[in-house]
Amino acid sequence: MLYWLTALSDGGDLFNLFRYITFRAGGAFLTALIFGFLFGKPLINVLRKRQGKGQPIRDDGPESHLSKAGTPTMGGLLIVGALVTSTLMWGRWDNPYIWMVLLVTLGFGLIGFADDYAKVSKQNTNGVSGKIRLALGVLIALLATMWATYFHPEGLQNHLALPIFKDTLINMGLLYLPFGICVIVGSANAVNLTDGLDGLAIMPAMIAGLTLGVIAYVVGRADFTQYLDVHYVENTGEIFIFTMALFGAGLGFLWYNAPPAAVFMGDTGSLALGGALGAIAVATKHELVLAIVGGLFVVEALSVIIQVLYFKRTGKRVFLMAPIHHHYEKKGWAEPTIVIRFWIIALILAMIGLATLKVR
Repeated sequence: MLYWLTALSDGGDLFNLFRYITFRAGGAFLTALIFGFLFGKPLINVLRKRQGKGQPIRDDGPESHLSKAGTPTMGGLLIVGALVTSTLMWGRWDNPYIWMVLLVTLGFGLIGFADDYAKVSKQNTNGVSGKIRLALGVLIALLATMWATYFHPEGLQNHLALPIFKDTLINMGLLYLPFGICVIVGSANAVNLTDGLDGLAIMPAMIAGLTLGVIAYVVGRADFTQYLDVHYVENTGEIFIFTMALFGAGLGFLWYNAPPAAVFMGDTGSLALGGALGAIAVATKHELVLAIVGGLFVVEALSVIIQVLYFKRTGKRVFLMAPIHHHYEKKGWAEPTIVIRFWIIALILAMIGLATLKVR
């Protein structure tokens, strides 16, 4: 919205700064951060008052989690509120990818909100039916993938770009639609599975989001793509504003989610963040790089899949408990130790993901 101020510029004044994505990205970060600090405490007070007993704690989970009973959930409202407000304030409204990413974020956020509301109102861990959640997620992801594909350059439409092997494109044809759906829905659910400890999901999501934002900025500039030998996707640079807003919103939320958490993000936040990461990857044609940058989420999801399949086949467990962060809790690792070590892993994977831009 503030981009419109450039109409008042004569080319050498303050208003001219609003032309630059980097300036507006910084503004989006600060706006989202301030939003979190201003509305965090009031929102937590409202959630605590409305929810009473807070988020239901699973009886079959780690014993240490029983002490978290009474902590309110739906803190993702703070993240999504800050993220959407900042993006609309600093982003260009004529950019199709901004609206595509916002659609996915809000859509999955609403699915998560409905699930959180059902759990809190019933005071059990059974929220919205898994089939309904999946169906709605697939529908949102289908619309987003079709949207992104329509605006992709003709030579990239329905193609899969490979990292490192940058001259290679795989024409997936109509199969690209289900592939894009899997990327977005899979990302949303992987982040959702990771959200099991105080601060565990938010920082890796911020790191992955910022990394994908840098990639979006690079692939949206013809000069950078020529130098780095990556595919040029016009207009994706504006997504960097969204990811900087995500980073600011995440920091604002982490202020209240740091151990011991005063609020949980709930499915409202985790599904919205995961869906957003998947949408950015589809928009920028870096779907496979998401598997590297968000490798921590991939491992968390795989640990659940492996546990379920192996248990059904043998009646035994591979991990003491899945997702894998619970496995380390059962082994006696302190919660802050798990969280910080997983943050370090997320940062390392993000650096590897960025390195694919330069590898020839």
